[in-house]
Amino acid sequence: MNKRLSITLLTAPAMIVLLGVFILPMLLMLMLSFQDENQAFTLQNYTLFVQDSFYVEILWRTIRVSLWTVLATLLLGFPVAMYMAQATGKMRGIVTMLILAPHLISVVIRNFGWVVVLGEKGWINEMLMKLGLIEQPLRLLYNELGVVIGLTDSFIAYMVLAIATSLYAIDPSLSKAASILGASRIRTFFTVTLPLCLPGIIAGTTLVFSLSMSAFVTPALMGGTSVKVMPVIAYEQIMATLNWPLGAALAFLLLGSTILLVTLYTKLIETKRYKEVFAS
Repeated sequence: MNKRLSITLLTAPAMIVLLGVFILPMLLMLMLSFQDENQAFTLQNYTLFVQDSFYVEILWRTIRVSLWTVLATLLLGFPVAMYMAQATGKMRGIVTMLILAPHLISVVIRNFGWVVVLGEKGWINEMLMKLGLIEQPLRLLYNELGVVIGLTDSFIAYMVLAIATSLYAIDPSLSKAASILGASRIRTFFTVTLPLCLPGIIAGTTLVFSLSMSAFVTPALMGGTSVKVMPVIAYEQIMATLNWPLGAALAFLLLGSTILLVTLYTKLIETKRYKEVFAS
């Protein structure tokens, strides 16, 4: 049997499923976004976004929260990934299990757990007040900080595993050679380790940013009515007001913005100082 035909037959079931459950529904939603209440073609759903500063602010808030989440997961996840790369095989497996274990629990339950911890009468505020560090409870929920905390908890595993995968591939002799040549640990990190693990950082930040941009449950539960983001607004337009065309338009504007920002980000990194890392 022809090799190309064999590959086609093997991939056909997956392509059929992908076409039926993803591509066709997306195309139908795209067509719907260009319709008005009379199902006539219109651009008003997209022009409304540009003309109304409310929706522009919602998009900017979504991007801002996603960027803060990327920064938080990177700062918290990189040391963990470094430890995993230097640990023994047994310890590496234990750390990996600990990172993935929370994802065995529903994100809704985890978010409600954060509500208990971060609430006005939660554990953090109670402890700070008993220590005399604050006189009134801090507002840690139903604001952008609360959403970032919830998203960081949800997506930090992607950052850790992406960076750790790149660190595993780095030859330990490179760091030893840098040390023999007189480089300090800090200089070795910035001149050897960091450039070589950059693909993992790019993968992790791209994953976390994309998932944060499209997150719905965490912003809805931990942001409440105070922190509206694009997925929540699109959901409300479709399910609450039954304005499917506008909701579909908002969803595709979110998708387009995410793709554009991720593309610009990766191109900017790959064409600058470290482009030779991605060429290998």
